[in-house]
Amino acid sequence: MSIIQEDHSEGPVAKAIENQTSKLPSDLFLWAAVGSMAASATLKCLGRKHSALFVGQWAAPFLLLGIYNKIVKVEGSDKKSRHFPSSQTSAPADQHPISDYAEPEKDITV
Repeated sequence: MSIIQEDHSEGPVAKAIENQTSKLPSDLFLWAAVGSMAASATLKCLGRKHSALFVGQWAAPFLLLGIYNKIVKVEGSDKKSRHFPSSQTSAPADQHPISDYAEPEKDITV
């Protein structure tokens, strides 16, 4: 039994985590980051410098978790298994993977 997967799909633990995190609203992470910044400012005003620095550093991880949450909601763990038939492993040659989300290109002539 090999630990390395040949099909490059997510394992059951990653799928379970993504299934649960996709249920959380994206605003939760934004408000958590703003809350940690507000708490940090309050602690700083109260003269608790080290606590303020500690709590203020939580904002970046909250925002990163929010980005992860958004990616899971948009892409999922195995995008190829959701958007393409099982016989087709990648996007068609004439279709770029991001074309579902991109705006059409405008013809700019000078």
